[in-house]
Parts: sequence; structure tokens; C-alpha cells
Amino acid sequence: MNRPARVLTHIVCGAGPASEAGQLVKLAQQRGWTVQVVATPAALDFLDLAALEAQTGSPVRSQYRKPGEPRSRPADAIIVAPATYNTINKWANGISDTYALGILAEITGLDIPIVVLPFVNVALASRLAFQRSIKTLRAEGVLILLGAGGVEPHEPHTGGKFIATYPWHYALDQAERLGQHTQTYRL
Repeated sequence: MNRPARVLTHIVCGAGPASEAGQLVKLAQQRGWTVQVVATPAALDFLDLAALEAQTGSPVRSQYRKPGEPRSRPADAIIVAPATYNTINKWANGISDTYALGILAEITGLDIPIVVLPFVNVALASRLAFQRSIKTLRAEGVLILLGAGGVEPHEPHTGGKFIATYPWHYALDQAERLGQHTQTYRL
């Protein structure tokens, strides 16, 4: 009997690499994942929704489902990429004012691998609020790929130069590494 495909929920935030979110979808599908995309409201302007929906075979969700609409498939892992200053700070502080943050608030308390690939500049990354948020999320078991072994913050106004080299594959590698002994959760 064939094992059903693992389900990856890709949460996309509004930063430059979001326009290339299809790269993570493609990599994950090549490795046997079924991918569902969830976008923050700010990410919607960066995304080609029709292309992502064709690629994944499911709608890009940015709002809670309406009564009677089908639920998303249970997630075996979550990747938040690109993760923004705003989303990381809100998430760490328990703010759940968007569908994406609602998922993250709830999943963080469960045994589901969560990998975060930030895209922030050095000015934002140096803020104490951001540093506290990173520390808080790491203490809750979230793998944040920032600094040694992950992505480095870029200089302000230079983010566009780093979109083509954004390491989507690294986030997927880490999600697969973490996901070998976990449960699934229905979004």
C-alpha cells in the first residue's frame, strides 16, 4: 500500500522572496510532498495566486474558511518563508490577527515541525524586540534559520539582490530532518 504524500504547509509573508514561492512548492513536490500555501495579507501582492493554485492544485488561503468549506489537509510540517519582522514579532507575542498567525499560534503548541526562514534587514534584526521574539520562538521549539547556518540579515534597501539566492532548499531540508517523528495537525 502506498503511503499518502506528506503535507507541507508553506506560510508566505510579504517580503521580496515571496514572489518566488513557487520554488519551494516545486522542490517539495519533487521530494514527494503535497503543498498547501497560506499567505499573510501582505504577501498577497507578491504572489501569482493563479500560478500557485495551478501548481499545488489547491487554493492559496489567506482567510479562515467559511462554514461548510472543506478543511485543509493535516500538516506534517510548516515552513514560514520568507518570514518577516512583523510576522515573527506578532507570532512570538501571541497576536493572532490573521489566518496565518492563527495557524502559527496553534501549531506552535503541538508536535509539528516549524521551520522559519527570515528575510529581514540588519536594522530590523538588531532591534531588541525582534531578538526577544527569535529567542521566544526558539524556546518553544521553532527552528529559526537566522544567523549561523541560516540566512544573514541584509543591509537596508538591498533585499532585492538576495531574492535569487534565497535558500528555499535549506528550509525544506530542515523540515524533513525535523519531521521524521511527528504527528499531523488539521488546519
